[in-house]
Amino acid sequence: MKNLAVLRKKKGLTQMQLAKLIGVSTSTVAMWETGQRKPDYHTIVRLREFFAVGFEQLLGVEKPQAAPAETVSVPVLGYVRAGRPNTAQQNIIGYELINEQLAKTGEIFCLTIKGDSMEPKMSDGDIVVVRRSATAESGQTVVAVVGKEEATVKKVLFHKDGITLVPTNPDYMPVYYTAQECENLPVTIAGVVVELRCKFG
Repeated sequence: MKNLAVLRKKKGLTQMQLAKLIGVSTSTVAMWETGQRKPDYHTIVRLREFFAVGFEQLLGVEKPQAAPAETVSVPVLGYVRAGRPNTAQQNIIGYELINEQLAKTGEIFCLTIKGDSMEPKMSDGDIVVVRRSATAESGQTVVAVVGKEEATVKKVLFHKDGITLVPTNPDYMPVYYTAQECENLPVTIAGVVVELRCKFG
C-alpha cells in the first residue's frame, strides 16, 4: 500500500479521518501505510472506489497521477436528507469547484447532506456531487425524490416489481416501494452521486 498515504494526503485527509470513512481504527490505517499490515480484498476494493484509482496505483505499482485541476464552478442546491425523506431545499447556498472532465459528463450540481443514515461513508455536513439523471443502475447511490418535494440520498436497488432505497447505517431500515407506489407517489431519480466531499471541523 505504498501509495495510500499519497492518495490520502491528496484528498486532504488525516489517518483518523480516513479510518472513520472506511470504518477501521486509526492504527490500522497507519499500519497499512507503513506496510506492517495489509487490508483484505474487500477493503482494497473499497479504497480503490473511494480514491477512484486502479489497483496498480493503490498498491504502489505505479505512481498516482495528479488529479485534474478543478476550475468549473457548480451550485450547491441546499440540502438532501440522509435519513428519512425530507424536503430538499433548492436554494443555492454556495458553490463547489469540479474539473472540466466531470463537467462535460452532464449537468452537475451539489447537495449538502443532512442526517446520518449513510454513515460511515457520508456524514452530516458532507457535500455530494451529483450528475442530474432520471435513470440509474442498480446499486448506485442516488438522490431519489419521494412524492412531490421530498428527497433523500440512498443506494438504489431495482427489482422487477419495484425499488428499494438502502441506507448504509444499520440503524436505518431499507425502504421498499412497489411499482405502483413509484408511479403514484411518485418515486423518481433526480441524479446519481458521482463524488463525495467530506467536511470536517
